Amino acid sequence: MKTIQDCIRFTNENPYCYLATVESDQPRVRALGFWFADESGFYFQVGGMKDVAKQLRAHPKAEACFYRHEGALGTMLRMGGPVEFMNDRALKERIMKDRPFLIDMGLTVDSPDLAIFRIAHGEAHFWTMENNLEPKEIITF
Repeated sequence: MKTIQDCIRFTNENPYCYLATVESDQPRVRALGFWFADESGFYFQVGGMKDVAKQLRAHPKAEACFYRHEGALGTMLRMGGPVEFMNDRALKERIMKDRPFLIDMGLTVDSPDLAIFRIAHGEAHFWTMENNLEPKEIITF
């Protein structure tokens, strides 16, 4: 049986995902570079001026799909829940170190457009071709 630790490890090892949001009644999905996960949640950073940030502020729920290609088909992890925007200076300083390209984009620790959010609680499940027809094993976190 998979645990939240398996989800944390999988997302950190496979840091590109597709993130789904809602705009009015229309779903929106985009590829996104995931930041990191630990026991406190799954952390993302986006530009505060971007549609994705506006969509999450209006409808603060999201689902992310992470994928690792292996063999003919790979392993997919879908996880989602309520979104919490973080206004923590230590996190902002860390993201600026982890993603120096943000400086090239004109962002600073104090920029209002430096948006960090996390999914701290929700549900996740893994998918492989081997478990394709079995009931989902939901991991609640």
